[in-house]
Amino acid sequence: MTTTAPYQAYVYAYPHKTAYRPLEPEPSLREVWAAEPSDSLFLYMHVPFCEMRCGFCNLFTRTGAPEELTGAYLDALDRQATAVLDALGGGASLATAAFGGGTPTYFTAPELERLCDIADRFPGFGAVPLGVETSPATATTDRLTVLAQRGTTRVSIGVQSFIDEEARAAVRPQKRVEVEAALDRIRAVGFPTLNIDLIYGIDGQTPATWLHSLNAALKWRPEEIYLYPLYVRPLTGLGRRAQDWDDQRLTLYRIGRDHLLSEGYEQVSMRMFRLPGHGVGGTEYCCQTDGMIGLGCGARSYTAGLHYSFEYAVEQRHVRSIIDGYVCEDDFSTARVGFGLDAEEQRRRHFLQSLLQASGLDRGSYKARFGSDPCADFSTDLRTLDDRGWLETTDGTIRLTPEGLAHSDAVGPALFSRQVKELMASYKAR
Repeated sequence: MTTTAPYQAYVYAYPHKTAYRPLEPEPSLREVWAAEPSDSLFLYMHVPFCEMRCGFCNLFTRTGAPEELTGAYLDALDRQATAVLDALGGGASLATAAFGGGTPTYFTAPELERLCDIADRFPGFGAVPLGVETSPATATTDRLTVLAQRGTTRVSIGVQSFIDEEARAAVRPQKRVEVEAALDRIRAVGFPTLNIDLIYGIDGQTPATWLHSLNAALKWRPEEIYLYPLYVRPLTGLGRRAQDWDDQRLTLYRIGRDHLLSEGYEQVSMRMFRLPGHGVGGTEYCCQTDGMIGLGCGARSYTAGLHYSFEYAVEQRHVRSIIDGYVCEDDFSTARVGFGLDAEEQRRRHFLQSLLQASGLDRGSYKARFGSDPCADFSTDLRTLDDRGWLETTDGTIRLTPEGLAHSDAVGPALFSRQVKELMASYKAR
């Protein structure tokens, strides 16, 4: 680790899609999944549509999709599900599921019914936890009712700020009254878990306005709250004042963390806070189990030895082109773009993604899986963290200190392998 700048990149998965490359030759899905346990899979279905594109968003999504396109996308999802089920054979079963995006509730209520019908082709759907992302404008009662009836256990809504001026500054033109009406509808329909996403570091935001948004969210006593630092694209005004902005975001993070802890929440990661007792049966992905089936052109799939997906893009013209190609595709029997994980990368992924959780890395579980001790496998990385006072090591656990956890967005990228760093550096953004 060569810098202490706290905000470098959000590590939600390792390796990042920008390290994926075309697979030549393309392996068949049957080959990819042949030796993989398939009795406890995570099904992730990606919906790449939104009613608007927020100023901070770099997700794979497009706006303004007409009904003909959403219908064609569901047709393609159905064809892809057929290919995946064929590759898995008869023993596949789900442990958890999620609909993400984009905004899955961009789909109408009848389209959501069809989305659930496609997911229901996988054994276990409807009986396992299901998480769905939504937005204030699309969290309508008819949509929410469909989701509740089809077994949704967690609804996550991106609010970002309860102050209209801050929402506009983040290019998220929404009114607080609309946000609160959506939250009322979610609670009225009834889901076991409500998650509210908030963002800190918005232009003009202060400690007082940040606490205002936090307290506004707490009015609904959400089971989960995610606190996201604002990231911006290169060459923007915010990007040019990096040092002051880093200090501001770190200050706001600490305010938010301490406030939620004082309100009875427990910290799960740098971003995630939840009420005690709501961690069992959640829909978050566990890197230690691998086994994720991704359906949709923005989804990724994981086996222990291969992560694969379709092409990745952020710029709208490229995203639209990829979606247009996906809906016309008839053959989903191969993996197109991906990254192969050898034994070293598998150890690094387990180590990195476990360390970024507040609970840390269980040394016994790591040794049971890999036959070695992480303190020996990653001695140099751990020494660097320990020298900064960011590490706590016991006989059973390696975990980041509260200050180390605050620097997760620097710790994570610093732990990437040289190969992954080189691939990401050579990726041509599109």
